[in-house]
Amino acid sequence: MKKIIIAMDGHSSCGKSTMAKALAKKIGYTYIDTGAMYRAVTLYALRRGFIKADAIDEESLRRELPSVEISFGHDAEGCQYTILNGENVEREIRGMEVSGKVSPISALPFVREAMTAQQRVMGSRGAIIMDGRDIGTTVFPNAELKIFVTASDEIRARRRFDELTLKGESPVYEEVLKNVRERDYIDSHRAVSPLRQAQDAVVLDNSHMTFEEQDKWLMDQYLKAAAE
Repeated sequence: MKKIIIAMDGHSSCGKSTMAKALAKKIGYTYIDTGAMYRAVTLYALRRGFIKADAIDEESLRRELPSVEISFGHDAEGCQYTILNGENVEREIRGMEVSGKVSPISALPFVREAMTAQQRVMGSRGAIIMDGRDIGTTVFPNAELKIFVTASDEIRARRRFDELTLKGESPVYEEVLKNVRERDYIDSHRAVSPLRQAQDAVVLDNSHMTFEEQDKWLMDQYLKAAAE
């Protein structure tokens, strides 16, 4: 089997990260969560006061972005977590505050340029699975396997609601659904690297699939692509 790049794009809360992590573990690939990178930048901007009620202090964020260091670590059980300037921020970047602001931050051209450069370095050796919004269209347009994942907005909102509840938070379903729809719109309409399906991507609608069905489908796609 040759070592390939697997680009997994799709809408928010459709389970991309979960299935990508599972596949990476099975086939011995490196998993890179690009969404976590944008969330980390968003958390940094929130902490620095660069995100106001109705505006983003772009100039300040642009000036300080070179000092924002993002990497990944693994705990004793092998679970990946996001590191922002030496701090484990995995829990903080998954909350509703960051979720509500990550799309506008991700739409900033200078932020996308900086993250794309880092992502290309991370994936330059192949044998990686990278998920996000523009991996197959912008970051790695020549990836050997491109997958576009989607599900209905109601189902995605329910999954996100359940995830937050399990973490001890008290989300309101209607607010989560509104956030999912807002993120879909912003991600699909931004000027730079909008969310869209690559022409040569295979589509996975997992609205009504079990985890086992998803995993088998992904493994079949990988085996086919890696053997060609």
